[in-house]
Amino acid sequence: MSSGPLVAAASYLIQQKYQDYTADQHAVWTQLVRRRLPQLSSHACREYLEGYEIIGLQDDRLPNLYDISDRLNPRTGWSTTPVSGFLPGAAFFEMLAARMFPVTTWLRGRDSLEYIPEPDIFHDVFGHVPMHAHPIFADFLQHYGMICAKLKDAEALERLGRLFWFTVEFGLIREDGKIKVYGSGVISSHRECTNVIEEGCEVRDFSLDEVLATPVKVDALQKRLFAIESFDQLYEAVREAEKRTS
Repeated sequence: MSSGPLVAAASYLIQQKYQDYTADQHAVWTQLVRRRLPQLSSHACREYLEGYEIIGLQDDRLPNLYDISDRLNPRTGWSTTPVSGFLPGAAFFEMLAARMFPVTTWLRGRDSLEYIPEPDIFHDVFGHVPMHAHPIFADFLQHYGMICAKLKDAEALERLGRLFWFTVEFGLIREDGKIKVYGSGVISSHRECTNVIEEGCEVRDFSLDEVLATPVKVDALQKRLFAIESFDQLYEAVREAEKRTS
């Protein structure tokens, strides 16, 4: 729900040329999805699995971002918006505040099925977008974008980046007494998800103070992650973070 035209992000907006995807790219998407679904059927949180059905993801072809937006928008006001690549912070936060999730349209090759250093359409859509169908998570994500879009202090932004990392990217939740995954980095990576399931990383109860004090490691398996009790806890955390930055 944009309050006006995008400014910082405007030059990054593109069209998804769906017809240009090759049969081999659709086959790579199929391979990626089918590698992840067996593990996620047991270890992803119910909100992710419900969102996956709501947005209409298919395992036999790449997602059409406009079709997903048509499903998401009436539910939570979010859209999947194609962009040319990695966005600078100002553009990224502006899009989140407008409930427009930036999605890259390129797909990794067969030689990078497990890991790529920058997001592709598999990470962005398969990893992130199902959670955008959940109203409380959707509100949390927009509110996070609104806070960060107003911030000019680099140190405060870096600390708030830790909140994003340990929730949106690597978030866990306790569900029926078990640890389940919802963060895109754990959803989309077999290694990271296995690391959680087999207790390779320490799982701590979510604490905003501890999250904001924990440095991010982007180039190694996660050694410490945080589990929320409910998505209401996320929204409360972002409201508290907002008070601390105002």
